[in-house]
Amino acid sequence: MPDADADADPDAGADAASRAERRIALVRDDVAARLALAQEFYTHSSDPLRRYGHAELSFLRWSAARGVLATESGARPGSAWWRSVNEGLLRDKVEAGLLCAGAPGEASARSVEYWMDCIRRPSPAAWYRAHNASIVAGYLRHEDLAAPESQVERFMMNVALLRVLFTHAMLVRPRLMLGRLAPLGPRLVDPRHATVKWFLDLGRSFPSVYPVTLTTEDTILDEHPLARMLDYGVIAPRLTPLYALAAATLEEPRLMTLLDAGVPAYVWTRAERPLWYVGNTGAHLRLIARTTGVHLRWPPSPARRRKIPLHG
Repeated sequence: MPDADADADPDAGADAASRAERRIALVRDDVAARLALAQEFYTHSSDPLRRYGHAELSFLRWSAARGVLATESGARPGSAWWRSVNEGLLRDKVEAGLLCAGAPGEASARSVEYWMDCIRRPSPAAWYRAHNASIVAGYLRHEDLAAPESQVERFMMNVALLRVLFTHAMLVRPRLMLGRLAPLGPRLVDPRHATVKWFLDLGRSFPSVYPVTLTTEDTILDEHPLARMLDYGVIAPRLTPLYALAAATLEEPRLMTLLDAGVPAYVWTRAERPLWYVGNTGAHLRLIARTTGVHLRWPPSPARRRKIPLHG
């Protein structure tokens, strides 16, 4: 005879991965429920882990507010790419939590294993490794969903990636990323502190509504000067060693394919490459680069002298 309890409980006997998939399906079309599930991971965790959600939850709230997490069939359609990358992160955390709580099954991905390590032994380095492994996996898995997005949205995807990789690197290799300012790195980007949002919250850098109606060039030039100084004066000269470090730390060699000769290239064509130089202007960029032990390697910005043809 069928087990009546199993019929009543669809999760009875299911492994952790299947149960995680079902939980994600329940919140897929409900933005508020997504936010609640993301926060639940931290609020229902042990005391040490509860303090690690600052940056992730801040970014998620910004994503929800600009509309990218809405369904594509709604009155104000969202983004299939942003939704899918977010789902991957949520699913990894839910599955890891279930496995650590004793649910049957094996981790379905290396990123889930990293989240299990973080749950069992929380630390800033463990949190970044787990979080960034989930994010990078989402980027690589969903390139097909990124391709139809506007050029400015694809630009923002690349910036979001290089920022989160850089923030991790500031913690684990601060001298490589900051030179003589290295002692500041680990304290500024500790995920238990609110200061980490300065680096990962794109709401301080880019338009708050989806889809973005500005051109890519105007969006770059409208970026807050401090954010542009970080992107062009500190991160840009280090992109190749930064991605190499992340690829090794996350055990994901495919990450290096998202750079093209030191320039971000996630779903980005060679014809669009000059747009990365638009924000690379100003004496302050050269100063911060020298202060952190590097020299600007990108060509100076052509902005304001001539218009760059925009593609996409």
